[in-house]
Amino acid sequence: MADQKINGALFRSMVIEGALAIAEKKEQVNELNVFPVPDGDTGTNMSMTMAAAMTELEKLAEPTLAKAADTTASALLRGARGNSGVILSLLFRGVAKKLHESEEAGGCELALALREGVETAYKAVMKPAEGTILTVSRVSAQHAVEACQAEPELSAEQVLAAVIEHGKAALDETVHQNPVLEKAGVVDAGGFGYLTILEGMLDALRGIHKERKAAEPAAKAAADFGAIADEDI
Repeated sequence: MADQKINGALFRSMVIEGALAIAEKKEQVNELNVFPVPDGDTGTNMSMTMAAAMTELEKLAEPTLAKAADTTASALLRGARGNSGVILSLLFRGVAKKLHESEEAGGCELALALREGVETAYKAVMKPAEGTILTVSRVSAQHAVEACQAEPELSAEQVLAAVIEHGKAALDETVHQNPVLEKAGVVDAGGFGYLTILEGMLDALRGIHKERKAAEPAAKAAADFGAIADEDI
């Protein structure tokens, strides 16, 4: 599917697979949740937010790309839970705005849409903090856009795979960018959740639909909540 472009039906499938992926790993995301408040619900919030989009998309049979993107953005906004859910809805709102320009999206259109999502999210957050989902989404989208400028014929699959690759590198850096994360010894929960969603979307883009089930929390990746003092919150 190297040269496949994203149409409405495929985008619908990608978002649904992304929702299933975050639902499967929500407890792992919860275990990482120490910033901005160590309340252990980022994974649950992101999963519930994506589930709202999945519910609405499942009602659409053969949507156009604009319709699928709009439905996703609208459902995420209405179903957003917590800070992570709101930021997720903003990222997809920007994506939807850009995807309106095409009936099908290739690699470069996808890269530009992801960057539009980042810009939308940053504009809406009064004091963006580094070492968060915002950082991971920004760094990965910018790499994708630069890659497309160097090689305009990149496929959607290649772009999304590159976004995830660079996103993981950016995620690894979050533990050093935020003192709360560094003290707890974990990467950012929202950034991890975002990449989990993108990985599910990439599976769908590749025609892979996994049998997903709720996973056990990964103890070795869990945050040291005892290391977080009240003044760090």
